[in-house]
Amino acid sequence: MTQSSTATLSSPGLFSTWALPSKKTFLIAAALTAMTTSALAQAAAPTPWVLAPDMGYGYDKDGKTFSYQMGTSNAKALLKGAKKVPKGTLFFIGENGQLYMRSGPYLDGNGKFMFGPG
Repeated sequence: MTQSSTATLSSPGLFSTWALPSKKTFLIAAALTAMTTSALAQAAAPTPWVLAPDMGYGYDKDGKTFSYQMGTSNAKALLKGAKKVPKGTLFFIGENGQLYMRSGPYLDGNGKFMFGPG
């Protein structure tokens, strides 16, 4: 024998005791959120790359980027012909999709990125 029960809310106006914000309050909150978000986006600190010692990162002839799991059995062959990247090097993708590197200053005297927006 099976029994089934259905729960019903007998209290009319379940949400009647909640105070809903007015349209004006909602618009003010939305505007403040938008202003705060854009201010934070402009002042965002640079984030470090997450490069792992057991990974290889490739940039192929078509301009696509890849990451590869590397092993240690052929490390000598990998290092043959490799060049160290000088400290103070900036990598970026140009408008044409090409990967570039720039060795030279890219931070101003205050540590701010010289080529950032506005």
